[in-house]
Amino acid sequence: MQSPIRRYHSMSLARKDELIGYLFVAPQMLGFFVFVLGPILAIFLFSTQERNLLTGVVNPVELANFEYMLQSDRLFPKVLANSLIFTSGLVPLNIVLALILAMLLTRKLRGMIFFRTLFFAPVVTSAVAWAIVWRFLLQGDQGINQLLSGIGIDGPNWLREPGWAMASVIVTRVLKTVGLNMIIFMSAIQNLPREYDEAASVDGANFSQIFFRITLPQLAPTILVVLVLTVIGSLQVFDHILLMTNGGPANATAVLIYYIWFQAFKVFDIGYASALAVVLFVIVLTATIIQWALRRRFIYNEQ
Repeated sequence: MQSPIRRYHSMSLARKDELIGYLFVAPQMLGFFVFVLGPILAIFLFSTQERNLLTGVVNPVELANFEYMLQSDRLFPKVLANSLIFTSGLVPLNIVLALILAMLLTRKLRGMIFFRTLFFAPVVTSAVAWAIVWRFLLQGDQGINQLLSGIGIDGPNWLREPGWAMASVIVTRVLKTVGLNMIIFMSAIQNLPREYDEAASVDGANFSQIFFRITLPQLAPTILVVLVLTVIGSLQVFDHILLMTNGGPANATAVLIYYIWFQAFKVFDIGYASALAVVLFVIVLTATIIQWALRRRFIYNEQ
């Protein structure tokens, strides 16, 4: 029987290249199966069980968790509505602000590097530190309200009133993440051909006409990618909400991923939390499929 070393030397060159390729991708594939596919399959399995984290009791219940979710859980519709409000507020504000910043910061003016660094710095700042600082700034009569009182404005209780709490979480999250989308848009803008802009300018088009009729259509593929990434990211925001509002007041900021954590590690109902996670997985998968369909359609129309 040949040893592995002799067997390797007896292989053809193409066979050796194939084997080396498999060895290179093996760690990545192992990580995928252990840390991605495995947990996903486990969640689907746990969603069909009554599984208590404290007692360790496990009983198969088939689709009872989903039936309870749709028929008896009074908080689930509110959680879905909160997730929709959070995403609907965060995504347009993030993309519009990122696009405006990208348009401004691609100009060759003095100080642009400073402002690029300033707006990108929150992206690499610890999310925990960011949320704690903003929680301090938005609490009671301190921080922002203290500044507002100095000019005669009585500020609201930002994190203790339902409407203001959701708005505060959205805005502070946008400020935290807008720098990443800004960099993506800046890269796309800098790679756009300038001939169309120059020709339109010679023909008398103003800045608004050039932007909406020439620049924006060319940025459509980038905007589509940023849109989907931002939507998926907004559905996964957990630490920000936990640290700033803890889902309150009166569950006004309890989004789906926060509710999953609450059911799993506060109520200790792993089975029901897994069922909620399945719903989140389906929502994210649907968004990804829609993005892929729109992307293929856009590329086809371009061609």
